[in-house]
Amino acid sequence: MWFNSRHPMELPAKEDALPGRSEPILAPGRHIVLGTPLAPPYPEGTEVAEFALGCFWGAERKFWETPGAVVTAVGYEGGFTPNPTYEEVCSGRTGHAEAVRVVFDPKRVSYDDLLRVFWEDHDPTQGMRQGNDAGTQYRSVIFAGSKEQASAAEASRARFQQALTAAGYGAITTEIIAAGEFYFAEDYHQQYLARNPNGYCGLGGTGVSCPVGVAGVGGNS
Repeated sequence: MWFNSRHPMELPAKEDALPGRSEPILAPGRHIVLGTPLAPPYPEGTEVAEFALGCFWGAERKFWETPGAVVTAVGYEGGFTPNPTYEEVCSGRTGHAEAVRVVFDPKRVSYDDLLRVFWEDHDPTQGMRQGNDAGTQYRSVIFAGSKEQASAAEASRARFQQALTAAGYGAITTEIIAAGEFYFAEDYHQQYLARNPNGYCGLGGTGVSCPVGVAGVGGNS
């Protein structure tokens, strides 16, 4: 990851974003831990959730270790530049966040359970940073793939805010926005911590538990 705190801390305007390219930078292969294809079509009955919570290396591992995850992948989402490279995203001139796609079996894990992983494994009160990782690409975002996901995310944010406030933390800065184009990151980023078990992981939660809703919610279907 990049450790330079001088990276831009404000999102660029669309007209100022880098132009990108028309061709994807990666032809996705298979998940090296789970063995499933990174790109769709995904197995019948599965659903998709997408999150940004800081460095996507450690974030992806949190989700592939979650029972019920069928495939995970890292990429770039929430910005303007088509098919960006890692270096372009880190420049702060694409508007993208480092994101994780989670394809999950709703019979084994609910969307609310994935939200709990999301909230508990980073500090969602830090704005454009996560620990020592500073820059717009490290902001906290839930990319909702449906109205149901958006409603579940908003409800979970309210519950977790109460828990954080009680623990002395400030306001959650996490965005909840409609899922957009997910651009797969370069091959060497995919399942990075499986390829490099001693690699860098800058994620750190608050230690506050997130209450889970009464019922699970589906995703993209």
